[in-house]
Amino acid sequence: MKKFHLNKLAVQRSLTTIAPMGGLIRKDRIEVRKTRAKIGLGVTLSLEPDGVWLYNRSQEPVFVSSPALDAAAARALLVWRVAPGHCLCVFDPAAPPAPLCPPHVGPVDPRSVRISFAKGWGPKYSRRDVTACPCWLEVLLAPPS
Repeated sequence: MKKFHLNKLAVQRSLTTIAPMGGLIRKDRIEVRKTRAKIGLGVTLSLEPDGVWLYNRSQEPVFVSSPALDAAAARALLVWRVAPGHCLCVFDPAAPPAPLCPPHVGPVDPRSVRISFAKGWGPKYSRRDVTACPCWLEVLLAPPS
């Protein structure tokens, strides 16, 4: 079993490296800081015999999207809310990859997992895409060697 922890410090380090390229305006920076403060212990990604599991160790919900989580009839990538203290299998290597429908914009890696801390996105939110969230990341899972 392999585990990878994403906590406030790890996210701050990665975003500090990325933020200067984004040209964030002051209002966005404040929202990013407020969201980072809510991450706390963050999430753990764990490789188990039945797949890759995301454990939410934060005090706020996290929102997750992955082609591996999509229903065959979905017209867009589904976004799952994971409450504090709960977990979700975000990738099952035994399951066949979901076919990508035309509504997806741009390339989508079937082994990718997008995670947003404390803020959701999708058709029922003001943020339509994960890139509109103040604190998010994309994890690319490597195929087995």
